[in-house]
Amino acid sequence: MTLEATRFLPGRHVIDSFGNGGFRLGGVSHQGSLLITPSGVRALPAVDVSDLIVEHLAQLVAEKLAIDMVLIGTGREMLPLPKAVMQLLRGEALGYDLMSTNA
Repeated sequence: MTLEATRFLPGRHVIDSFGNGGFRLGGVSHQGSLLITPSGVRALPAVDVSDLIVEHLAQLVAEKLAIDMVLIGTGREMLPLPKAVMQLLRGEALGYDLMSTNA
C-alpha cells in the first residue's frame, strides 16, 4: 500500500524510515513530500520547500491548537521558506524550525 493511492493516512504515525526520496510510516511507503499533523498524513505536491504554498498548509492551520512545533524539511539542501508561508506560520503563531529533509 502506498500513500499515493489514498492521499491520506489517518491517525498518528512514527516515521519508520527515510531514504531515496521517500518515507515509510504506518506500514505505508510514500515517495515525495508529506504533511504530518495530529489527524494524519497527507501527500504534498511540493518537491522542496520552495514549492510550498499557503494552501498546502490549510490542515496544519486547522489543527494548530494541537501542534507545539512545526518541523519543515527543506529538501536536499537548506533553503529558506517562501515569504508567504513564513508570514502564515508567524501570523498563526505556529513556531517552526527548518532542516534538510535528510537530517
